[in-house]
Amino acid sequence: MKVAIAGATGFVGQRLVQRLSQDNHSLVLLTREASRARSRFPEASYPNAEIVTYTPRESGDWQGAISGCDGVVNLAGAPIDRRWSPEWKHEIFESRQLTTRTIVEAIAKAEQKPSVLVNASAIGYYGTSETATFDETSQAGQDFLAGVCEAWENEASKVKDTGTRLAIFRLGIVLGKGGGALSKMLLPFQMFAGGPIGSGQQWFSWVHIDDVVGPIVAALTDDSYAGTYNATAPNPVRMNALCQTLGEVLGRPSWLPVPPIALELLLGEGAQVVLEGQQVLPRQTLAAGYEYQYDSVKPALADIV
Repeated sequence: MKVAIAGATGFVGQRLVQRLSQDNHSLVLLTREASRARSRFPEASYPNAEIVTYTPRESGDWQGAISGCDGVVNLAGAPIDRRWSPEWKHEIFESRQLTTRTIVEAIAKAEQKPSVLVNASAIGYYGTSETATFDETSQAGQDFLAGVCEAWENEASKVKDTGTRLAIFRLGIVLGKGGGALSKMLLPFQMFAGGPIGSGQQWFSWVHIDDVVGPIVAALTDDSYAGTYNATAPNPVRMNALCQTLGEVLGRPSWLPVPPIALELLLGEGAQVVLEGQQVLPRQTLAAGYEYQYDSVKPALADIV
């Protein structure tokens, strides 16, 4: 199988490249910075990976690299774990909407069209709530991030006009080694100053990184994957329970809470995503037959840390 990947140098993208490379698939890695991609995916270790420099928000010759691929995975998007200034909110939005638009355009232009587009989204689609439970049939929320996800998914949906199958994965809070949310939480615990963020009662819809990559690979190879799927573990936890479990796994206390103001100073408006949270269940993912490697948070954390 030949797969083009946008966002290959990101946290999830790197793990996906490793998995597909181990399975001996041919890869086309779309990247804005070829030097960074080569440092992360050296030719000696990734002989089946071709690095293509692209301008994600603009049409160009790079789009020709998608022709002849069996599948395309779009994970591109600016990170949300920094302060949401007006300028950065604009970047969060455009980096997802416009990149997806140019990828769909490339598929439409391709002489040999890929059979599937696997496009990322996020559980931010549902908005936040301390009481509601969301699944793939739930309506979109009303906040900024929900609007971003709606626009993101709407652009991806246009690929169906080309006859290409579409699978959208709404990613939860991805836990893995060397990055993601957990890397930011570990330092306070290692310094014996760990604890829940905010009230501790908010839901934390987590997922082990291998259970993000697993469904993506399944969607590339199984024609029955079509539509929208939540890439979250089937057992979300409240923030208090997450931090208590992390403390147990690390052998560190988890009694020192992080006040909301600290997160608000760091992330601005984006802090509400963490402070309010949401309970998201992957009903469609389970119905598709995906078997989770980590369906409970303690084994997942033990594997990572």
